Amino acid sequence: MSRSLVKAIQVLDCFLEKPVMTINELAEIAAMPKTTVFRLAGGLEEAGLLIKDRKSSHDVTYRMSLKLLEYGKFVSDQLEYSKVARPHMKKLNEEIDELVHLTIMEGYEAVYVETVNSSKPVRLVGKVGARAPLYAGSAPKLLLSGLDDDEVESYLNHVEFNKFTPNTLDEKEKIKEELEKIRERGYSISYSEHYQATIGMSYPIYDYEGKMIAAMGVSIPYIDHSKTRETFILSKLERTVMDIWKELGYTGVHPS
Repeated sequence: MSRSLVKAIQVLDCFLEKPVMTINELAEIAAMPKTTVFRLAGGLEEAGLLIKDRKSSHDVTYRMSLKLLEYGKFVSDQLEYSKVARPHMKKLNEEIDELVHLTIMEGYEAVYVETVNSSKPVRLVGKVGARAPLYAGSAPKLLLSGLDDDEVESYLNHVEFNKFTPNTLDEKEKIKEELEKIRERGYSISYSEHYQATIGMSYPIYDYEGKMIAAMGVSIPYIDHSKTRETFILSKLERTVMDIWKELGYTGVHPS
């Protein structure tokens, strides 16, 4: 991490001790030269993280902006639904003994933030922090389907498609058709689209406002797949996410 960034964070930390400060006060608490603090405060103000209040040329103070509150709310929400989802994921894993994962959208990628692995000898293993494009796999496609049409169009116009397997969707119109199917039925399925010989099924996680904030999915080896097994897992997965919705305060009607 660059030294300037570290120092900027140290300046922000000073506001945990005192909410409104002059440059002199900041320099004293941060134990940095006044010129350095002045430069860092200017950069933080430009980034929208600090607010400068100027009453006169000799009376200038700084305070944290509400943008930091937005960051805090995002982190708090993320921790909340991960904390709520984790025990439900474990319970589902115990019932079906398959890989269960929780995925969020970060930028224009899907990121796996929670996984519970199967105990079977032949099994799939999920890695927290793994990323995937939004057009390949059940959870990524589900997250993509949660965007409005303009956002989807923008994404499809700028993304570079890679053919991970013969089943990977890499044509815009086919992806749009798939997204419509997902929206209609309320869940997503992937047949070896991102990883070969892997079947994925995902349902959305909604917050109290009805906003899709994550996708909960189950992935199984192709050798264990059958339509009966697929129907069984989808039923268990649907029941699990609906329990999570209730805890998060979502009371809307399930699309299916």
